[in-house]
Formats: sequence, C-alpha cells, structure tokens
Amino acid sequence: MMRRLPVRLSPVADELLSSWIRRHAAFYAIPPLVMLRHCLPEASSLRAADLHLSGDQEIRLANMFATEPAVAHRMTFANVARSSRRLIAMRPTHYCTNCNLGGTEPAPILRSQLLGWRITCPLCGIQLRDARERELPSPFLQYRAAALRGEKLLDDEAERGIGTWTSPTEIARLLLMRRITWPVPPEHELWRFRVLGAIIPDLDHVVAAEQENLPTPAKPILPLYMRPALLAGVAIVESAGPEMLRMMRGYMMGDNRVRFTDAVETMIARASNLRASSQMQLI
Repeated sequence: MMRRLPVRLSPVADELLSSWIRRHAAFYAIPPLVMLRHCLPEASSLRAADLHLSGDQEIRLANMFATEPAVAHRMTFANVARSSRRLIAMRPTHYCTNCNLGGTEPAPILRSQLLGWRITCPLCGIQLRDARERELPSPFLQYRAAALRGEKLLDDEAERGIGTWTSPTEIARLLLMRRITWPVPPEHELWRFRVLGAIIPDLDHVVAAEQENLPTPAKPILPLYMRPALLAGVAIVESAGPEMLRMMRGYMMGDNRVRFTDAVETMIARASNLRASSQMQLI
C-alpha cells in the first residue's frame, strides 16, 4: 500500500486537485508531475488528473494524502458533463477578491477559476475579476439579470446534469458561429460578426472597439468582461425556445448556414424526443 506523506497540506475550499498536488510538490521540493506519479505512476499529466480519475486512482490518492476518496473526487472535473468540458480553461481566467489566497506561494488555484461560464464566485457570490488584471468594466451591465440566468443554466448542466429543452452549452457554441450582416462588410471585417450579435446588438460595437477576436465554437470561453453577453444570449435563446434558433438561420450563408441548420435541427429533434418520452411516462 502507498505510504502516506509525512506532512500533508490541507486543501482550501474549492481547490483544484492539480493545485493541491503542486503545493505539496513545492513543499517537498520536487516537480509536480513527480509528486503525482509517486502515487499514480500511470498518470500522464496533472491536467488529465484534473479531468478524470478512476475509482481506484481516487482511493490511492486519498490514501497518500490522508483524506477521503470523495474529497479527491470533488477537487476534479470528473462530474462535469462532457459537453461542458469545452468551457474548462487550461489556466485560471478569473479570481474572487474574497476567496483568493494570493498571500501564499504557490497560491492555491480554485477549481472554479477554470470554469469559463462563471461571472460570479460560486463560494461567496461576488463578481469575479479578470486574472490578467485587465480591469475593463463590462459593457453589458444592462444584461446582467439575463447573464446570471445564463450562468445558472450552464452551471446546472455542467455540475448537476440538469437540462432544459436543450443543452445551454450547445446554444453557446451556436451563438459564436459567424454571421453575415447587410450590407455585407469588407472581407477584413467579417471576423467581427457572430450570431450572438443578432441577439445582443451591442456586441458588434464592443468587438470593433476593443479589436477582440471572439473565440470559436470549439472553445467558447470569452474574456471575463465580454462573458455576460454570451451568458445573456444563452438565457434569451433558452427562454424563447427552438423557433428563435430557427430564425437565426437568416443570418447565415453557404456552408455555415448548412452547419448551423443541421445543429439546430438535431437539437430540436432531440428536445422533441425527450418531450414525447416524458409525456409517455405520464400516461
């Protein structure tokens, strides 16, 4: 059986597993991956451990760090819905001024600091701050109520498996697809226009003013100051229902329209099947 570490550092609330391992590695003056592989020789990376641990791996880690397997499990993203994992950042994108423990070295990284749908701290509820210290005030404050609803929709899907008529994450991805405006802008400006801008009209102007190239649907994590726009868009579409997505096809052309239409119809068909199944259970 794996021997327990002689000195164990207590995890902080919401700490990420790799952060906890890094802090132990710093204490013992060894590389973090060496610390992880001391317990899990088969581990490929700290990131992989954050995303998934088998039950046996959780038991071995828990034994070495003198804790419970459930504690190790909660420090990972193992429970996050697979569709939502596109929204898990590689490194912290934000922090909470209340919950940040920046006075220690290395500073703990909280699990929630990598969640690309958060605009508020899940521990204390206050507004998050940009990890890059780029303190731009959000130009989307008028959408705050809708953004908070969108944050909850995405959080419920990712963390608790609670869905509505469709996946909020898939809505977010569709909203980041490119759209066409009329008159058609010069080719060098086409990058600015996304489907989201048809729902949140201020977006086009902000993107142009900040020269901020929005991420692709493959990795839909926006800078913190722009994130409320996407969250609000998700909430608005989810509330309006499938027909709003169908209306958005009018902003697409060519292959992009085909991809958008296929994705929308698949989502709507899946929602219809779920609704029919639920109704059958009530009969």
